Amino acid sequence: MRPKTSVLLEELFEKGADADIVRTMIAFMVQRLMGAAIEGLCGAAYGERSEARSNYRNGYRERRLDTRAGSIPLKIPKLRQGSYFPGFLEPRRAAEKALMPVIE
Repeated sequence: MRPKTSVLLEELFEKGADADIVRTMIAFMVQRLMGAAIEGLCGAAYGERSEARSNYRNGYRERRLDTRAGSIPLKIPKLRQGSYFPGFLEPRRAAEKALMPVIE
């Protein structure tokens, strides 16, 4: 029996290269990348208790990522101490140029 996620992916691909599908996939990937980066900065996963934890999450701030497929709303995690801003969202730089090395 196949996992549920593979069935959903097959359904998405059957619909074709729709811009909504592309935006959804980009949003999922970017949110996962930011989550992994924050876990590294905090020293523990979200909700995990750990002696190695050095920081905590403190909500999110909204940011829009503009791509050829359209605008994607993102939730950028905030930290209690210090700050986090993903490198692929550098100000005054085309976001797709910054995402290309991550995707390749």
